[in-house]
Amino acid sequence: MISISQEEIMQNWSIKNTETPLVSVRCITYNHEPYIAQVIDGFLMQKTNFPFEVVIHDDVSTDKTAEIIREYEKKYPLIIKPIYQTENQYSKGNGSVTKVINQKLKGKYIAFL
Repeated sequence: MISISQEEIMQNWSIKNTETPLVSVRCITYNHEPYIAQVIDGFLMQKTNFPFEVVIHDDVSTDKTAEIIREYEKKYPLIIKPIYQTENQYSKGNGSVTKVINQKLKGKYIAFL
């Protein structure tokens, strides 16, 4: 986990309102324990002058992916906005993963990752 604080990330934002971010980063994950911290760090290291949010959909990972996301959620509660499922949505094959995450995105622009 990077050492930068939430306040340091937000200090250059021209608008401090996290309820209306300019960009929503859309991230869907399942069993990405070896990589998820590096991915989230990459999002958080971006230097912007606008508010952004990171919406991470964990589809009931069976490894420690959700646990890692929870650590970031605690440290960056205004930026990291997780969705934790209790039943795997992708396996249903009905597009519910996309529907669930898209409903949570607040940004004017969406970064699909």
